[in-house]
Amino acid sequence: MKYATYIMIITFGSLIVLGTVLKLLGFLAIDSDWFWFLAGMGLFFEGVISLVKQKRFDKKYKIVERD
Repeated sequence: MKYATYIMIITFGSLIVLGTVLKLLGFLAIDSDWFWFLAGMGLFFEGVISLVKQKRFDKKYKIVERD
């Protein structure tokens, strides 16, 4: 489960690349809305990963500000 979110980002990125290449080569007629849906999902998962990592970092290392 630790790497599941990374696998999701790789999967969505691969789908975007593969879909774009197949469309450019004329093998696939895909609506651009599906492209943006996949891009949005990839960004969503990347944001979740960043948020979780930042919260872990903040919990582990207390930031002390000096006056």
